[in-house]
Amino acid sequence: MDENVRSFLLLGGISLAKQNTVQRVEEIIKPFAEELGLDIWDVTFKKEGTDWYLRVFIDKEGGVSIDDCVDLTHAVSKPLDDADPIKQSYLLEVSSPGVERELKRDEHFEKYIGSPVMLRTIRPVDGVRDFKGILKEYENKKITVETESEGELSFEKKELNFVKLDDFDIKDFV
Repeated sequence: MDENVRSFLLLGGISLAKQNTVQRVEEIIKPFAEELGLDIWDVTFKKEGTDWYLRVFIDKEGGVSIDDCVDLTHAVSKPLDDADPIKQSYLLEVSSPGVERELKRDEHFEKYIGSPVMLRTIRPVDGVRDFKGILKEYENKKITVETESEGELSFEKKELNFVKLDDFDIKDFV
């Protein structure tokens, strides 16, 4: 293990063993992303079929290129192997969150206030689960959306399956 990583893990005052896998991975890769001018949008660790996938979603002003994904993959592969936060084998994927990106973190919601979003509730509201509108406010885990048909609606974040940017327009690709 790289001595800097070992010192960070043992003496840094942060008990990585007590944090979940995603938090540990993000803590390891964040400095490398910042050095490359990238933001970590999200990190997921999921099993699909017989394989485990560590997915790192990155963003930057002006958009992410394939080279950004390759550069971060190369930068973090060895530090992740050295720190070994994941005991089983896994596949590392680095990509952009893409269009219709899911808003998960507080900073995502704050950044996209005034943007069109689509959301799905866990339980139907008057028989409806899917809503589209403009993200008006995000405060104390409460999301307020202005819709054309229902007007202003507010939801607790925990009541939602997802909130995604509604930024895809086929005309952008023709």
